[in-house]
Amino acid sequence: MADFVVFDRVEKTYDGQSLVVRDLNLSVARGEFLTLLGPSGSGKTTTLMMLAGFEMPTAGHIVLDGKPIERLPPHKRNIGMVFQNYALFPHMSVAENLAFPLQMRGVGRAEIQTRVASALDMVQMGRFASRRPAQLSGGQQQRIALARALVFEPQLVLMDEPLGALDKQLREHMQLEIRHLHARLGVTFIYVTHDQSEALTMSDRIAVFNNGAVEQVAIPSVLYENPASAFVARFIGENNGIEGRILAREDRRCVVEAPGGERIEAVSDTLDPAAREATLSLRPERVRLFPSPGELPNMFEATVAELIYLGDHTRLRVKVLGRDDFIIKVANATGMPDFAEGARIPIGWRREDCHALAVN
Repeated sequence: MADFVVFDRVEKTYDGQSLVVRDLNLSVARGEFLTLLGPSGSGKTTTLMMLAGFEMPTAGHIVLDGKPIERLPPHKRNIGMVFQNYALFPHMSVAENLAFPLQMRGVGRAEIQTRVASALDMVQMGRFASRRPAQLSGGQQQRIALARALVFEPQLVLMDEPLGALDKQLREHMQLEIRHLHARLGVTFIYVTHDQSEALTMSDRIAVFNNGAVEQVAIPSVLYENPASAFVARFIGENNGIEGRILAREDRRCVVEAPGGERIEAVSDTLDPAAREATLSLRPERVRLFPSPGELPNMFEATVAELIYLGDHTRLRVKVLGRDDFIIKVANATGMPDFAEGARIPIGWRREDCHALAVN
C-alpha cells in the first residue's frame, strides 16, 4: 500500500524552547487503521491536531495523498473528526447534525437525505433521526458523532479519545463496532488513545509516543512480543523490568547479572553492541511455575508474597531476584492456585521470552 499520510521531520513548539513533538517521521498507508498511543503530554493529540489543521507545525512537512497540507485550512482537507465530547449541536436533531457538513459543502437536498439515511444505517441509528443529542445515551451520541464524520465521505477520519467518556463494557463494544466499520469502509483511520488494550484491539499498527517522539511503530503483536525499548515494554501490557549488568554476548543472546547476583539469559535484538547494562523485559504470563530441573535456562526459587484472584487468572506477587514486586499471571483454567503466602516455589522462563533492552 502507498503512503497516504506522511509526517516528514515535523516538530511543534508553543514557547520556542520545549518541543511538544520532536522530529516526527511517520507514514500511514491508505486504508490503514493507525493508533497513536502514549501517556498524557506525549505529543499524540498535538500530532492529530496538526494533521487536522487546527495546529500549525513549527518545522517539517505534512503530506496528504501526495500534497503538502501545512497551509491548507481545515475545511479544505476533506478530513472527518470524532472527539471525546461528541461535539454535536444540541439545538439540532440527529438528522440535522449529519446534514450540516453536507450543507456546508453545497450538497443538494435530495442527496443530503440519502447520505444522512445511509450514514445512520451504517451506525444502526436510523430510528433516532428526529431526536436531539440530549435524548440519547453516551454510546448513541458517539455513534452519531462517528456517522457525522463519515457522512461527507472523507478521505481520512481522525479520532481523539472518542470512547474515553463511556463505561468499560460499552467502550469495549464500541471498539469492535468501529473496527468492523473500518473494515467495511476501507477509509483511513488515525486514532488517538492512552488506553493500551484499546490500541491492541483496534489497530492495524500502533505508534507509541513518549516525550514528543515515536519510540516504536509496529503491529500490535510485535509491540507486545518484541518491544524496542524499556518504555514500550512498560507501557504496552504488564511487564517485569529487571535492570542488570551485561556479562556476556553472543549473536542475539546475552547473559545479564541481576542485582542479587543471579545470572539471566535473554535475547538482545535491539540492544546497542556497546551497551554494558540492560533492562530485562519479561511478561508475567510467560513465567512458568514448577518447571522440571534443567527444563529452562532461567530457573529460580521465589517466595509468594500475595495472591489476587481476578476471575480468569490469578496474579501472584513474589519475591525473587532481589525484588519483592515480581508478578506472575497464572490461568485459572483448572482452578485457582493453592499457595499460601510465604510459600517457596520454583519458577522459570525461556530465554526467548526475556528481552534485553536499553536502560531508560
